[in-house]
Amino acid sequence: MAQVLADVSWKVLELRARSKRSGSVYEPIKSSDLPRPDNESLWDKLDRYYRIVKLTVLNYQSPKTGLFPAKTFGDCKNAKIHDSLYCAASAWALALAYRRIDDDRGRTHELEHSAIKCMRGILYCYMRQADKIEQFKQDPRPQKCLHSIFNIDTGDEILSYNEYGHIQINAVSLFLLYLVEMISSGLQIIYNTDEVSFIQNLVFCVERAYRVPDFGIWERGSKYNNGSTELHSSSVGLAKAALEAIDGFNLFGNQGCSWSVIFVDLDAHNRNRQTLSSLLPRESRSHNTDAALLTCISYPAFAVDDDALYNQTLDKIVRKLKGKYGFKRFLRDGYRTALEEEHRRYYKPAEIKLFDGIECEFPLFFIYMIIDGVFRGNTEQVKEYEELLDPVLFFGLDGCPAVPKYYHVPADFVEAEKMNPNSQKRFPSNCGRDGKLFLWGQALYIIAKLLVEELISPRDIDPLHRYVPLRDQRNIRMRYSNQGPLENDTMIHVALIAESQRLQVFLNTYGIQTQTPQQVEPIQIWPQQELVKAYLHLGVNDKLGVSGRPDRPIGCLGTSKIYRILGKTVVCYPIVFDLSDFYMSQDVMLLIDDIQNALQFIRQYWKMNGRPLFLVLIREDNIRGSRFNPILDMLASFKNGNVAGVKVHVDRLQTLISGAVVEQLDFLRINDTDDVPEFKSFEELEVPKHSKVNRQASIPIADMEHQPEINIGEWKHKPTYEILQKLNDCTCLASQAILLSILMKREGPHFITKEGTVSDFMERIYRKAGSNKLWSVVRLAASALGKIVDSLAPSITNVLVQGKQVTLGVFGHEEAVISNPLSPGVIKDIIYKKCSPYDEREAVLQQELVIHIGWIISNTPELFSGMLKIRVGRCAGRQAKRSSMGYIL
Repeated sequence: MAQVLADVSWKVLELRARSKRSGSVYEPIKSSDLPRPDNESLWDKLDRYYRIVKLTVLNYQSPKTGLFPAKTFGDCKNAKIHDSLYCAASAWALALAYRRIDDDRGRTHELEHSAIKCMRGILYCYMRQADKIEQFKQDPRPQKCLHSIFNIDTGDEILSYNEYGHIQINAVSLFLLYLVEMISSGLQIIYNTDEVSFIQNLVFCVERAYRVPDFGIWERGSKYNNGSTELHSSSVGLAKAALEAIDGFNLFGNQGCSWSVIFVDLDAHNRNRQTLSSLLPRESRSHNTDAALLTCISYPAFAVDDDALYNQTLDKIVRKLKGKYGFKRFLRDGYRTALEEEHRRYYKPAEIKLFDGIECEFPLFFIYMIIDGVFRGNTEQVKEYEELLDPVLFFGLDGCPAVPKYYHVPADFVEAEKMNPNSQKRFPSNCGRDGKLFLWGQALYIIAKLLVEELISPRDIDPLHRYVPLRDQRNIRMRYSNQGPLENDTMIHVALIAESQRLQVFLNTYGIQTQTPQQVEPIQIWPQQELVKAYLHLGVNDKLGVSGRPDRPIGCLGTSKIYRILGKTVVCYPIVFDLSDFYMSQDVMLLIDDIQNALQFIRQYWKMNGRPLFLVLIREDNIRGSRFNPILDMLASFKNGNVAGVKVHVDRLQTLISGAVVEQLDFLRINDTDDVPEFKSFEELEVPKHSKVNRQASIPIADMEHQPEINIGEWKHKPTYEILQKLNDCTCLASQAILLSILMKREGPHFITKEGTVSDFMERIYRKAGSNKLWSVVRLAASALGKIVDSLAPSITNVLVQGKQVTLGVFGHEEAVISNPLSPGVIKDIIYKKCSPYDEREAVLQQELVIHIGWIISNTPELFSGMLKIRVGRCAGRQAKRSSMGYIL
């Protein structure tokens, strides 16, 4: 009797829970229960799916913008970019299936143009926010990003940044990825060069995904739902996939021309790849795992190249998130649970503990697993998840399947479920039945069924062959791009360039064959800054109000190519040889380490069909004093064909060009009314004929070891005229640097001295001190000049993606804690604000430490096991204690 009463009570609660959500009390009907004619013809199968697509997807497409609503019921005017893209993909997928039929009754055209209309609708919404693109390129903050939700009828912005988490790198990346996939299949989506310019600027934004925290695919950012953003693996992975897909791609398709090709910074792409590899199998700092990773490691991105990492990530997702009704989005996800207060946007601290064990389960991810199984040829996986998906689907009176958005635990069953996990029945959401459709799920279900029934093949909806394992991609032509599979044993071509003829003659006596800039003509040698100037013209469009590529350095992958610019053949030497770089490059031992690291990096990550070309620039300053022997040993290893385990081939530059990769920068086309850009090539050092290289240091050793003649505390309060007089009489570099730093703070950098402006004078001292290894003087001058090292932001990102925090500031004083990647400008402000008031040299010393820590943690992360926070200021303080004078000499 008690059992009967319990069963009746359970049924009453079940009906009550259902009626609260939707008023519907019918059970799901299995697809196997639906009548289906035997021996269906291809036309009948496609006709059945055409009917499903029309009724469950295209019926809701806006006739004005082509977008799809976030909800199919009520007066919903919100259109999410993410959902609309999947809806467009389902129509496109069915159009691909109809291409197999000769007489398709116009359905291919209709479906293709439904997808095109949606893609162009998204492009229209984005282009109306061109001003945000321009701001975001320079300063990627949430307040300056593209919106991810628009008015479905007008394309207008809706919801402010305070009301909605708009910064979603995954949405922009998914748009670019589907854009390339669809154009590759023959669709014409981009019509003119204005749109090409805009897409190029979208690429500029996506390139920095590796250091742009966003709100992620769930629009909540941190797992704690407190309004903070995080670096998400799913966003970085989609960005990586989009960059790989669009690199070298012609947006006009087969009818394209040279100025409709998209360019991607290979070094930025590689940083996204490295960041993704470091983050996985985690989703973010607060998300141990997340079902959103399925979109990254499998369809549509296929962003993971390492099979072991893919298996590790997938296993973790399945093990921790899989349920009877679907996958949880992530652990302790409060979305639409009975205990969540729907009308409160953010959670209270520690509130997520309430949701432990009662997270909603989403059938959508069963569909992702089915698609993944098809792409990987795993029929057992496909069958397993079809059997799991089938019971949780609904079929309306029209016979069309409906995918519930989620299954939840009703409030009456919460306590029982927490006490005994997986013991209670879950009930479907409103969205996904009774005409209230979950369009993302509907679209993905259609794609999955088309694949399972072999109406389309993986090749059809992935014409870029992203799904093909990396080891099998050798014989596949990858689009218009010159990228190919990774080769781990690349031979690097090396050209040795001497700064002057007398240096060439001097090195020749040791058996080192080099060339001078004049001897390689008509080939021009440029520093990477000149190449940056050329790229400033890429994507410029005055009508849209967008500038070109931001002023970002070109990395060693970019400088390993040959460029054709305005009829000139140009090669670039890497940034490690650049004198305008941070002073660390003036330390010969560090320079040698940087060269070896660059070669190892190129060997491991070069992804071109040709050989990389590495220019080694040898300056006279490199061989002075004690520096000569280390440099000579390095040059000898180049001659022997092996540098730090990397195979190299040294030859004349003219000979090496034939096997190199050539990049045509056709966007620099010049009209009669345009001014020709001026570029400055590296010029040979002019020296007297028959003169010999001076291998002696320019300053006697005694002077180099001479300590400052003055005390900064004593001179800080003296009048300016006395400081100027002392500056004129003083010959000690250390004293001059101290006096100039006082003047710079007091009078400003443009104050005139006998030797020019204060900043120019300090710059000369900075160079001279670096040339003579006066590191204390160098650090003081660099700090006074506000120097910032290249790769500072990526180095901090390398630490953060390992799950660590970084603190900057002088130990014993207020420190800044960095938990999310920041732009170089923001990091510079933090360092100088926190360090300079207490120690002049501390700001640049901490930059040195950040660079080294970033490099070490990338190569040997196990050394930092157990650390939660890396306090750079404390590291600098310990170094200072080891120096008898309180700073490193």
